[in-house]
Amino acid sequence: MNQEVTDFIEALKEPWHKELSTGLREVVRQAIPNVHERIQYKKPHFLKNGKYAAAISTSKEAVSFTIFNCSALEFPEGMFEGPPERKTLKLRKGDTFDSEQLVSLVGQASGTL
Repeated sequence: MNQEVTDFIEALKEPWHKELSTGLREVVRQAIPNVHERIQYKKPHFLKNGKYAAAISTSKEAVSFTIFNCSALEFPEGMFEGPPERKTLKLRKGDTFDSEQLVSLVGQASGTL
């Protein structure tokens, strides 16, 4: 685990931002056991073989989770937004996510990296 990413998450002011970000990080770590973590563009990025697999970003009203390299995947209707090559899930205060489903999607998307 990258200390910069840990520090980033711990420094988030809103408890729900921390909770969602920690959970999403765990999703990535389950989907990509040897993931490389780093802070880039002031947010956590997760790489496999030097290529972007996922990223977490926070704003006042949401925690966004972007999955890269997913043109070939089928995504649940209405949950994700963005172009075919990268999809973003926006989570707001009180939202939850299906960890199993996200681990599967991240694993499939990063499988060809």
